[in-house]
Amino acid sequence: MIKQPPYLKIGDKIALVCPAKKLPKSIHYAINVLESWGLEVIIGDSVYASHHQFAGTDALRTKDIQRFLDDDSIKAIISGRGGYGSIRIIDALDFSKFEENPKWFVGFSDITVLLSHIIAATNTQCLHAQMPYTFEDATPESLLSLKKALFGEKESYSYTSTFKNKIGACEGILIGGNLTLLCTMQGSISEMDFNDKILFLEDVGEHEYAIDRMLRMLKRAGKLSKLKGLIVGAFNEIEEEKISFGQTADEVIWEIVKDYEYPICFNFPTGHINNNMSMNLGAPIELTVDTKTVTFRYL
Repeated sequence: MIKQPPYLKIGDKIALVCPAKKLPKSIHYAINVLESWGLEVIIGDSVYASHHQFAGTDALRTKDIQRFLDDDSIKAIISGRGGYGSIRIIDALDFSKFEENPKWFVGFSDITVLLSHIIAATNTQCLHAQMPYTFEDATPESLLSLKKALFGEKESYSYTSTFKNKIGACEGILIGGNLTLLCTMQGSISEMDFNDKILFLEDVGEHEYAIDRMLRMLKRAGKLSKLKGLIVGAFNEIEEEKISFGQTADEVIWEIVKDYEYPICFNFPTGHINNNMSMNLGAPIELTVDTKTVTFRYL
């Protein structure tokens, strides 16, 4: 079983850090929201640091995250934003004390590097969810899903897909995140085990040909054949090319995975969207997929 960190309770301390790109704006709104949940928010040195496009130098970001990984009084670490930069520091971080006293690590996008590593190298659950940088534009439902995930309220999601699904039902351990970063982790100690898992994928700003290439890479590597289910989230902000690829992102994905027997759903509310619902990586879930209706439930 994948270890589950203790759920939060009112009065707990949490830390905010920026493992990658620097913040272009204040996250005071998000801090107020987190404090309204009864949490004590500790601001890391990286949150308002700046070094070129990064939230401080690699050394500063590493030291900042390490401080909170090692501090037993901190019950969750939330990434302020993604961008790029987590891969520059992942191998400098020591997770030994984190493994002894696990805590929730939260983020998405570029933070998939850290989430993938936490699952693969420490066998500990973590959260793919809204970050302070996105709080102001986030739907109330997505922020509530993060609160519930942190405080241990079992969540379920149900929605209607606008793209064809492959019907079926399955139970399994949830893994996934940003497609580009999951591909980047392949062949390293930070690579998740895909076998017998329910995988979710999302990405932003990638052309259809790049999505096609990455999915085919995963297929050739045998990562897609032994899944129990596939959840396709948002693939958005795709710029039009001079010569059309001829398929939408969903059509690209469908062509590559349509022959697998497991259930596949599209348009799941996860990714670089306002309604980015929290996904507990490493948790057992039940997925039920009908032609248009999808139900997701934590077990």
